[in-house]
Amino acid sequence: MSYWQDKVALVTGGSSGLGRVIAESFASGGAKVVIVGLEPEAVEKAAAELRRSGTDTLGLPGDITRQEDVDRLFSAALDRFGRLDVLVNNAGRSMRGKVLDTTPEQFRDLMELNLIALVRCTRAAVPHLLRQRGHVVNIGSLAAKSAARWVGAYPATKHAVAAYSQQLRLELEPEGLHVLLVCPGPIARDNPRLYPLEGLEGIPESARRAGAGVKVKAAAPEELGRAILRACERRRAELVVPAKARLLFALSQLSPRLGDWLVRRKT
Repeated sequence: MSYWQDKVALVTGGSSGLGRVIAESFASGGAKVVIVGLEPEAVEKAAAELRRSGTDTLGLPGDITRQEDVDRLFSAALDRFGRLDVLVNNAGRSMRGKVLDTTPEQFRDLMELNLIALVRCTRAAVPHLLRQRGHVVNIGSLAAKSAARWVGAYPATKHAVAAYSQQLRLELEPEGLHVLLVCPGPIARDNPRLYPLEGLEGIPESARRAGAGVKVKAAAPEELGRAILRACERRRAELVVPAKARLLFALSQLSPRLGDWLVRRKT
């Protein structure tokens, strides 16, 4: 029997992109799935497709930056399934812009989604996860470990996610909670998103691409989804894709100037 058989996984931002692939990965492993997303039609479409494949799936639209929505979403999931084994904090977004052109308001707005909403969901989930020796999966980024150019407030928010993940491990791992920080580079997509650069002077065209032009191969989302399941089963602390990026992170800790030079060379 699969490790995931009849376990319950809740995925925020699960109606599209990487979140949807992660939801499908848990479904393929035998888990029951709760898909949370902002757009009701997209959520129901994703949930319906998983149900057609034989997965017991609940689709819940809501805005996780609002505490009342978070309370409602987790209450509905627990009413339906009676347990929670995995929380995947996937919802988030990137941005483009020079750091000094990024306003305090833009920092605050991005922090609200990428960090504070993640904190809201984690606080709602952890009491139930502890009963199952369950898993919190926080989707970070290579930018959670090393800042990059032209991405505004994004690295600051993802560094915060990395720190929060470590705090959870330090305090709650002895009680049975597994916390996995996932740090992927660009994700391969059929229709890659290009970020707008209108009004952003001095930013290269390459920054429009996923990863803001970082020179690494885009990760296949299906492979990343399977890797996340394996990392949870083995209760790993971090998953970095590509793995060779760990060398950059280690060198940056030993020599920040060398790390900065390498980042400039690789973006």
